[in-house]
Amino acid sequence: MSNKTLWLKSPAAIYTGNESNAGNGLVIQGTKIIELVPSGHTPISKIDHYIDCSNSVLTPGLINTHHHFYQTLTRCVPGAINKPLFPWLKYLYKVWAHLDEDMIYSATRLAGLELMLSGATCIADHHYVFPEGLENAIDIQVEAIKSLGCRATLTRGSMSLGESAGGLPPDSVIQNEDTILEDSQRLINQYHDRADDAFIQIALAPCSPFSVSTELMKDTATLASQNKVLLHTHLAETEDENSFCLREYGLRPLDYLESCNWLNSHTWLAHGIHFTDEEIQRLGKANVGIAHCPSSNMLLASGICPTIELENAGCNIGLAVDGSASNDCSNMIQEARQSLLQQRLRYGAEVITAEKVLSFATKGSAAVLQRPGLGEFKPGQQADIAMFSLNELRFSGVGSPLDALVTCGAYKVEKLMIAGKWVVEDEQHRIIEVAKLMSQHQDLARKLQNSAIN
Repeated sequence: MSNKTLWLKSPAAIYTGNESNAGNGLVIQGTKIIELVPSGHTPISKIDHYIDCSNSVLTPGLINTHHHFYQTLTRCVPGAINKPLFPWLKYLYKVWAHLDEDMIYSATRLAGLELMLSGATCIADHHYVFPEGLENAIDIQVEAIKSLGCRATLTRGSMSLGESAGGLPPDSVIQNEDTILEDSQRLINQYHDRADDAFIQIALAPCSPFSVSTELMKDTATLASQNKVLLHTHLAETEDENSFCLREYGLRPLDYLESCNWLNSHTWLAHGIHFTDEEIQRLGKANVGIAHCPSSNMLLASGICPTIELENAGCNIGLAVDGSASNDCSNMIQEARQSLLQQRLRYGAEVITAEKVLSFATKGSAAVLQRPGLGEFKPGQQADIAMFSLNELRFSGVGSPLDALVTCGAYKVEKLMIAGKWVVEDEQHRIIEVAKLMSQHQDLARKLQNSAIN
């Protein structure tokens, strides 16, 4: 890595994720930010190169905290359209049972690229479908992520409670619990990087209370604690889930989670909608993270995440696009706009601002994934930077470029930097051929959907 300095000079607007004044840009050296340049000042550092950013908005690289990459192969599948969560899942499980290695590789690359082109530098995936022949799905994902050049938290998901045992998924997509735990340990040993500048990290992620046994929930929590890795699952997404937990366990979802030793600061939850006021206080006291998924929650009519109450109680709130079968789009900056619109319905325009939803997508998400070197601009942080051009019709006439980034609907980056290296320039990934990837992905999507029909 070069020791030469780069000044990202005079941006039209900059979101730092903190109170720092960086109105005249950032200075990068190697993989890190070394200086924030206040408005009206020039860098203290000796500058080797600079880029004029006067028509661009800079933000820390966006961080997606929950996704299901494989679901890009099942966007808008007719049999799953216009259904709430449980019927939607029951239809699609039968499709996903036909996933293969090529499909996982292609879907991971396509979902990751879609996220990167919308400003994401660090992405999280929750993969929990392991049909026979796809036992090495996470290994395939690691290789796909490396080809993209982004950071990722890949979760070793699991389903062990099939229909025959009272669970939601068909028996064809569940695994033996000893197999799940052994593979979880193997993946941690092989891929989990504990460094502050890590590109690949592993977390453990039973799918949900209605798809794994109590024993697996407890054993996974023990394994995660022993290895000092994070825990992740879906929780309180719908009222149906609450009813399931009360019927099967005699407990509400959060009480069940606590009984399985999950209520702690190493856990983050997807959705987190249907909590009582008392449960919100317990979540905050335990410093549990929440992946806020506005588009998915609206599309499946699940509800609205109480982000402000959760945040005020002590939870970290991150942003997430969720799986493409329930969102049908993996666009992080568009998800920030969706959050702005949805959350204003609950909290009003004065509370939910562009800065607020950008904080969910950057510093908040970094806190959820426990990546302190990411998510904001300050000296010593990783040089992960999204640069959005204002050279579009949608931005003509704006008075506040930062607000326009969210409100006027930015959807792609001009440039994307990860660890001091440009991985996207002129709105294109420097390595991936988009047309070729899309063609392969589309063919595999047809194959998957036809397999389910036949």
